[in-house]
Amino acid sequence: MAQYHLMFTLRLALLAVAVCACQTTGLAAAEPQALRYTITSNNRVAGSEIDTYFPDGRVECTFEFNDRGRGPKISANYQFDSNGFPLRVDETGNDYLKAPVDEHFEIKDGTAHWRSTAEKGEAPAGAFYVSNNGAAAEQAFLVTALQNAKGAPVRLFPAGEARLERLTDVTLNDHGETLHVTDYAITGLSFEPQTMWLDDERRMFAIPGTWFAFLREGWEKTNDQLYAIDIKMRDQRYARLAKELAKHPTHSVAIEHVRLFDSEQGAMREDQTVIVTGDRFAAVGPAGSIQLPEDADRIDGRGKTILPGLFDMHAHAQALDGILNIASGVATVRDMGNDIDQLRSLQDQWQNGTAIGPRVWKSGFIDGHGPFQAPTGLYADTEAEAEAAVNRYADLGYVQIKVYSSLKPEFVPGIVKVAHSRGLRVSGHIPNGITATQFVEDGADEIQHINFIFLNFFASQVKDTRTPERFTAVGDNAAKLDLQSKRVNDFIALLLAHHTTVDVTLATFEGMFTGRPGQVSPDLAPVLKRLPAQVQRGAYSGGLPVTAANDQLYKDSYRAMLAMTKRMYDAGIPILAGTDAIAGIMLHRELELEVRAGIPAAKSLQIATFNAARLLKQDKELGSIAQGKRADFLLVEGNPAEHISDIRRCRLVMKEGTLYNSAELYAAVGIQPAE
Repeated sequence: MAQYHLMFTLRLALLAVAVCACQTTGLAAAEPQALRYTITSNNRVAGSEIDTYFPDGRVECTFEFNDRGRGPKISANYQFDSNGFPLRVDETGNDYLKAPVDEHFEIKDGTAHWRSTAEKGEAPAGAFYVSNNGAAAEQAFLVTALQNAKGAPVRLFPAGEARLERLTDVTLNDHGETLHVTDYAITGLSFEPQTMWLDDERRMFAIPGTWFAFLREGWEKTNDQLYAIDIKMRDQRYARLAKELAKHPTHSVAIEHVRLFDSEQGAMREDQTVIVTGDRFAAVGPAGSIQLPEDADRIDGRGKTILPGLFDMHAHAQALDGILNIASGVATVRDMGNDIDQLRSLQDQWQNGTAIGPRVWKSGFIDGHGPFQAPTGLYADTEAEAEAAVNRYADLGYVQIKVYSSLKPEFVPGIVKVAHSRGLRVSGHIPNGITATQFVEDGADEIQHINFIFLNFFASQVKDTRTPERFTAVGDNAAKLDLQSKRVNDFIALLLAHHTTVDVTLATFEGMFTGRPGQVSPDLAPVLKRLPAQVQRGAYSGGLPVTAANDQLYKDSYRAMLAMTKRMYDAGIPILAGTDAIAGIMLHRELELEVRAGIPAAKSLQIATFNAARLLKQDKELGSIAQGKRADFLLVEGNPAEHISDIRRCRLVMKEGTLYNSAELYAAVGIQPAE
């Protein structure tokens, strides 16, 4: 569930946007005042924050959050000017992956200076410093600074600008008290507006949610009420974008003289013409052999390549992902773990067109309760509960079961038996206490994540794969594993004998193992300059903490992950292309990494199109451009079978006959189009 880690890390950086204007609120008191907050994950207490306001205007915040052994622990101190801009910020502790945080900002002689493990800079004073790490309360302070600007945008350090929108307000009644709170949205910090609830004294009250929720102590029961309002506002925004950006052709669409990727054969066909009528491909063939309808909307495909809509086979769908995916040519995703009701709502919106997004195939997530339990899905602590969870997902139309690390491993054979009897595949993390070999022998159809392939060989060295040890043990040992050894050969033979698929998620681990503070993370480097200014900063934060002694070892271990992927591919093990990271743009990186591993570009494209459709048993309808199939395609500049990075140069995308301009979609989430 690294996507959750990535998006939470981005969210945490964005929560730090506000080191600002307490004294402007007029709340200073004779004695320090403390506000306490509870952080929950899927209704389970996972952390806390304490914000202390001092009479001289200083604010001290402590913030801590535990996500399956990962999570930040931050102490922050702030001082402000009369406009609510920070004069001084000091933050220490550790970040989500437990790397040190040592971040400082100050105004001195009219110049702003900032430094951290990720960056260092200076500029003339007069903008609002956005910290990389900080307390959730900081968003409330930025709201105050924006209100002081009286509707004008506020420039940000190191780059960008923020704007404020007041969404709505509500009066809450709980535990015998009444409190009026207001919902605000800040734009300019991320791909979409960041929302938060403030009380009438303009102090942080809540950031409601499911996987991550932040609420004033004593008011935790108001989460669902506030979150429902946020979801309604969010859905209205995405509905407006769908009306503005989705195009519904009234005539046939003809793409002429285009290079076509034949995904069934894994080869390019030159000078082809493709005609779409309604939501189907009406004709496909050499340009000279296709008769165009008289009223067709004609698109010149010369110099471009048309490919079937891409598949992301490891998603954790969120509302933002819809536009990110379609802009990137991803027309289908397989969700690998989510809230049942929220995913159903997203799926309905994306499929009926009230929001822009891909079609969704759903995997049901099952974990066991415990200190490292996942923040979503269903939980099973007995065999009967595990069987009931499988049947519930099957009744809801799910196509697969995904088990997780805290599930009791003895439940796996029973889950497999029930799932297979209901026509569902079984995959997952390897539950703590067994190896990948045992998981496959118990009947699992698929393994998530390349790190679990390596952990199969380090069982005696790893105490608990529920913890971050499932990453660090691979960093410490993967480079030392002989990929031609008998035990590796035997394991690959086992995968072949059981027809096991591997969902490698290479892009998930690239930044984790090879990213270093202050350097651009290689997974985001190809797209960095296209991203919103404040999002770009996250690319410099680094991955797992390393020392001089193991820095190169972790990089070598990541290279071993690529080599193992190629080793399995050459042996005939089916490989899947999935992200478990930022939607859309990271699938492009996944394909680039497959090619870097040694898989031919055309075969990588085939993995993300026809092979994925075939695994989902949808190859009669999807996965290739052929007469009668559903009209999913992307049109890109260049030839990605020769230069895989051309897959980023997306110009047009169609999903079931609805046409989108990729640049317009990217612009809606603050991303520049590829050249």
